[in-house]
Amino acid sequence: MNDISTEGREAKMTVGLDVGDLYTHICVLDETGEVVEEARLATSPKAFRRRFQGMPPARLVLEAGMHSPWASRLLTELGHEVIVANPRMLRFIYGSDSKNDKADAKYLARVGRLDPALLHPIRHRSEEVMAHRTLLRSRDALVTSRSRLITHARTVVKPFGGRLPRCSTTTFSEKAIAHLPELVRPALGPVLEIIARLTAEIQEINIKIASLARHTYPETALLTQVPRIGDLTALAFMLSIEDPTRFPRARAVGSFVGLRPRQDESGTMKPQLPITKAGDKMLRFLLVEAAQRMLTRSAADSDLKRWGLKLMERGGKSARKRAVVAVARKLSVLLLRLWVTGEVYEPLRNARRRGEVVPTQS
Repeated sequence: MNDISTEGREAKMTVGLDVGDLYTHICVLDETGEVVEEARLATSPKAFRRRFQGMPPARLVLEAGMHSPWASRLLTELGHEVIVANPRMLRFIYGSDSKNDKADAKYLARVGRLDPALLHPIRHRSEEVMAHRTLLRSRDALVTSRSRLITHARTVVKPFGGRLPRCSTTTFSEKAIAHLPELVRPALGPVLEIIARLTAEIQEINIKIASLARHTYPETALLTQVPRIGDLTALAFMLSIEDPTRFPRARAVGSFVGLRPRQDESGTMKPQLPITKAGDKMLRFLLVEAAQRMLTRSAADSDLKRWGLKLMERGGKSARKRAVVAVARKLSVLLLRLWVTGEVYEPLRNARRRGEVVPTQS
């Protein structure tokens, strides 16, 4: 989902739609703001087309959710101005002590009629990009399932005096079988088989992701210049952002992926708060994971690594955690800049400019 600015086009009627999984509540306001209709219809393309086809062009406001991608596309095709509200900006609705679907539809209609900018409208990604993102999300689901099953297997054997060997997730099912206590073999044997199948499926998806990156999104090669950034992270980054020119400045991408600290300043009070965690959770996890690897001893020397290590030297209980998040945020800015400019990555570019010691390449 991409942030967009609202258009000032006038619409005679404003319709708020509270889209549920089964039913959608609608509230129709006329040009004076009076409620002229409140109704409920099935949440399906057929019902939406039947209700809104042939209706004079209107401003339709709905909240981003599972059904909003197809609904917004369909309603736009029918000639309406569609505003998809950012759910993070609708907390005033959720905080109401009289919340219900009917009231939510009315809120959306009234705010959409008076000042759509308050809804921080978003634009959904194209169907093709959404389909490609599904491949990445499916991989994430398989990896999560495998991790849970491995944890289950390790936990179950301990009350029987067993302990499964340390090994990579890709070899776990093969190496664990020999260490299973006899009493739990009937129960854990099928689990190890499922883990093996999940590993095979994940490897197949990895091949598809590499092919997708190479043939459909060749710009990922610009991002994978950075050590610890592979096809998965590069593709997740590009599919999440979709348009690299959307940001007024490169640093804004840190906020987009939810790596900017929250702010709650008042006067001289400027407390340190956690990050916003807005945007794509999977992309944020991948960037943080890459940042963690960049700060290890074995990682190649780079401006990012040097900067992160200096942050860690400040000490404190959460010094490493804050440094990792900060490096992940700067990493997102670096990846965006490489994507936009097409430059060759120079790991110690800033260090050279500052006259710091830079090892010569052999």
